[in-house]
Amino acid sequence: EVQLEESGGGSVQAGGSLRLACTVSGFSREDYAIAWFRQVPGKETREAVSCLGSTDGNTYLTEYSDSVNGRFTISNDDAQNTVTLRMNSLKPEDTADYYCALVDIPAVCADGYWTDTRNYDYWGQGTQVTVSS
Repeated sequence: EVQLEESGGGSVQAGGSLRLACTVSGFSREDYAIAWFRQVPGKETREAVSCLGSTDGNTYLTEYSDSVNGRFTISNDDAQNTVTLRMNSLKPEDTADYYCALVDIPAVCADGYWTDTRNYDYWGQGTQVTVSS
């Protein structure tokens, strides 16, 4: 059974940092890509934030949305089968519920459709991030 478990959300003041983690079970690391999405409470759509995958199981691919590029960093911990999202210089507009999602296409980050929620097969339960001004 494939499971994704997010952790690390919380409340922080503007300019602060948080680290989110997505721990994957039931899938071998070289066989998938992970993306982070966020959803503002009350809004129907989820915004793509970042993606981590690979081309050949060794070369990692990363992508970021324009709104977080330069502030957020996605990385992989093979030993823990965990993908982390380090969020620096947080802004009030970063406030949202953050979700990690998995698709069994490791190279998906290289294509524009990594931002489409319909392409992901598995989702975590979400973790809340609140940034106060």
